[in-house]
Amino acid sequence: MILCCGEALIDMIPAPTAEGRTGFVPHPGGAVFNTAIALGRLGAAAGLLTGLSTDMFGAQLAEALTASHVDASLAIRADRPTTLAFVQLIDWQAQYSFYDENSAGRMLTSADMPALPEQITALFFGGISLACEPAADAYAALLAREGKTRAVMLDPNIRPGFIEDAERYRTRLNAMLQEADIVKVSDEDLGWIIPDAPSLAEKVAVLRERGPAVVIVTRGGEGATGHLPDGTEVQVPAERTAVVDTVGAGDTFNAGVLTKLSQMGRLTKDALATLSASDLQEAMAYGAKVAAVTVSRVGADPPWSSEL
Repeated sequence: MILCCGEALIDMIPAPTAEGRTGFVPHPGGAVFNTAIALGRLGAAAGLLTGLSTDMFGAQLAEALTASHVDASLAIRADRPTTLAFVQLIDWQAQYSFYDENSAGRMLTSADMPALPEQITALFFGGISLACEPAADAYAALLAREGKTRAVMLDPNIRPGFIEDAERYRTRLNAMLQEADIVKVSDEDLGWIIPDAPSLAEKVAVLRERGPAVVIVTRGGEGATGHLPDGTEVQVPAERTAVVDTVGAGDTFNAGVLTKLSQMGRLTKDALATLSASDLQEAMAYGAKVAAVTVSRVGADPPWSSEL
């Protein structure tokens, strides 16, 4: 099973009302939640470890997980509110206003984190859960404790507005990078993590020195570049589609990569350390294919394998 560890929240998506004004419709979301949903729909054995509220929105999130065949047995229930993210689409890009104080997801601590069963063979971390304390420290502690023998993928998905203490965030992120086997970053993420290196290649080299065997850099409509331990680069173009919105695109890409690597039997620490260029390219191309479906419809609505 691939266990996704991080936030589950409600995206409040703008929609016209009967009176003609704009209202907001609640959609289950969150970067890590979206990745888990996409994994389940693509046929991978997937689970979600998150702080899950007992309120009405928490129930909506739980129902969505069940409907997409995601195991929520490790979710940590709490009588705290669900995080809400109000979304605006500006030039096809999603911009967010978050309401996260004292939420079920944010207030997780290291003591809340369960021991993981043996059937969990891979871990995924990412999103705002890596920035918002105390949960960020709890997820870092979980990775340090449970990531030694499991394949680990990390997508920082950096949002500077959530980072209250940049030095603390960098220290925590660097410790998690040391445990990761795959790191997926956007070109903007890479520039924030490694601001001093002048070229993309040099930034990737510095990032790989910090731990991951495989680095994937996404560039929106320009596709993605994968970097292997021996310095080999592979490129995958973005799938062409009519873009409705970009919510969940990167999360679905992550799920596609993980699903394909799992199908190929390459989602282990040893296999990722010696991953071939053809295997990485196949996994990235599959990620691009499923992400293209997501951006072609409203909200984070990943495809089922039958749609591909």
